Amino acid sequence: MDVETYREKYQYTQFRILVIGRANAGKTTLLKRVCNTTDEPCIYDDKGENLLTDTIKRGIHDIDRPFSFANKPEYIFHDSPGFETGDEDQLKKVQEFIQKHAEATSVDDQLHAI
Repeated sequence: MDVETYREKYQYTQFRILVIGRANAGKTTLLKRVCNTTDEPCIYDDKGENLLTDTIKRGIHDIDRPFSFANKPEYIFHDSPGFETGDEDQLKKVQEFIQKHAEATSVDDQLHAI
């Protein structure tokens, strides 16, 4: 089954992925390779404009702020904070995020991979 047939049959327009790992472990580098790009990830609005600014610091993770790459907007990524500090609040936030997306009824809101 080709990609277009799959999308039509299952009504998928995007693929939502949660990325979990230590801070500065190379998650973004890995995602760039998967998406075959050297561009930095961006958050795009409906007009295709980047909502991120140069003032946002690298290494800040907000699991609720999805991002994608310009060449593969159908892949929606969420970056979790690292657990290396043993912070139970961070773990709880990730668990709540997974639960919220597991209960989503819309395919576009569901989490497809971790």
